[in-house]
Amino acid sequence: MEAVAPGRAWRGWRRAAAAGAPRSLAALLLLSALLRAPLAVGYLVRLPRSFRLTQDTVKIVGSPHFPVSVYVMLHQRSPHVLCVTQHLRNTELVDPSFQWHGPKGKIISENSTAQVTSTGSLIFQNFQESMSGIYTCFLQYRPTVEEIVKNLQLKYLIYAYREPRFYYQFTARYHAAPCNSIYNISFEKKLLQILSKLVLDLSCEIALLKSECHRIKMQKAGLQNELFFTFSVSSQGTEKGSKPCTDHSCDSSKRLSKAKNLIERFFNQQVEVLGRRSEPLPEIYYIEGTLQMVWINRCFPGYGMNALQHPKCPECCVICSPGSYNPRDGIHCLRCNNSLVYGAKACV
Repeated sequence: MEAVAPGRAWRGWRRAAAAGAPRSLAALLLLSALLRAPLAVGYLVRLPRSFRLTQDTVKIVGSPHFPVSVYVMLHQRSPHVLCVTQHLRNTELVDPSFQWHGPKGKIISENSTAQVTSTGSLIFQNFQESMSGIYTCFLQYRPTVEEIVKNLQLKYLIYAYREPRFYYQFTARYHAAPCNSIYNISFEKKLLQILSKLVLDLSCEIALLKSECHRIKMQKAGLQNELFFTFSVSSQGTEKGSKPCTDHSCDSSKRLSKAKNLIERFFNQQVEVLGRRSEPLPEIYYIEGTLQMVWINRCFPGYGMNALQHPKCPECCVICSPGSYNPRDGIHCLRCNNSLVYGAKACV
């Protein structure tokens, strides 16, 4: 998912005005998507940032008519998956017995990663990709002491999910030395060092995606050499194994937003410094108004977004189901009849 981010400045040194780009509509689009999403059964342990977690989503009940979808963030604790329907949850059960079966067979209460409580609730600790799949609970009970034993089978589709690997992609242009000049290479390295140091305290990192030098014919100005820089700023990994990430520094979106502001301020300051110069311009300098920015979402290999298949988790990167795969940092799981496992990264 890509959205144009705020702001192009006014071009100064070219003496030509350019209109500013529209403000980002990412927040409005996300809200609109949530409002349009069709109703379905599914739950999150840690919901997307625009969704408020309520007490009703912490404990999940089944349905005798269809499998219930459950979404658990990778490496986190799951909610309580109950072995009852909504009706039976509020009803007395005589001599109930619960038995859970997962993708790898019967689940016992002593299991360290998947536990079954005395009341039949299934709870996962440190949820892993391999735990994704179909889970079935077999419930036996008597409605009253006098009635015969009843049997109920409830199915759950439990998916691992991750937050998108989102980042900002910037492009900027500099008036440059001749394209075969070593000064351009030296300047490129220095610029990347400055930008990296700028966002270091925010646990963000800068990566050069592309750097090209071109000769540009300017109207009434002849030929000029220009450097075209494309770089990304992304948050460094915040996953901490089985330990939930609760510190404010784990919010990568806030850290990225601060990094974006610092980068924009850095380029604006270059314009201000050049504007105060009385001597001729240096050989290499930033061309005002050329800084552009794009917000990009990507999923990790083996994960993808699908609002139709997962309407309760439309902004999540959900593990690819059997019959699909994601080989690289794309955003969707692709169809593949040969993939028979969850989280496939190749169509084999």
